[in-house]
Amino acid sequence: MIEVRTRLVQALSRDSGASSDFDLNPDVVLPAGRKLRPAGVLVAVEVVAGTPHMVLTKRASHLKHHPGQIAFPGGKQDEGDKDVTAAALREAWEEIGLPPENVEVLGQLPSHETVTSFMVTPVVGLITAPFADRPEEGEVEEVFRVPLDHVLKSAHFSIQSRRWQGRKRHYFTVPFGPYYIWGATARILRGLAERMET
Repeated sequence: MIEVRTRLVQALSRDSGASSDFDLNPDVVLPAGRKLRPAGVLVAVEVVAGTPHMVLTKRASHLKHHPGQIAFPGGKQDEGDKDVTAAALREAWEEIGLPPENVEVLGQLPSHETVTSFMVTPVVGLITAPFADRPEEGEVEEVFRVPLDHVLKSAHFSIQSRRWQGRKRHYFTVPFGPYYIWGATARILRGLAERMET
């Protein structure tokens, strides 16, 4: 626990720029004056049987936005949230049953702009006590864990593409078993991997 905490704190102290869903698509012209809604996601690390893991979710297949995709627990900042960190912790409690008091917040990664007009702040936290997964039926199909070493090695990432809104869009992927981790989640993990490897 102490070793992974030290590695994460050191990684968070390193400088790096913001990221976006458009990083690999420089030809995309973003509209001037666009309004981005603040959101927070919890990049939660849990030590299981001595091995650090990342806690991720598979979104419910009926959702309007990103159905069935792999995501961090989190969501938009509500009026009652003090800040994006509070939003990330509240959403993690609501979506997967992770009590806020079980999380030691270590810091934040640079914000990430999404194609759905959110400015997402990844909040990195260490889970300090075991908790029982409780997927929120309306939003989360599954809660699962991926070994931290898998998602924090740049060599495990690849760039793939698909057509979106009539044009080819490139994005990062870091698959694990049956889980196809891609898009914003993979881009945020890639940014953390680069910091951990520096």
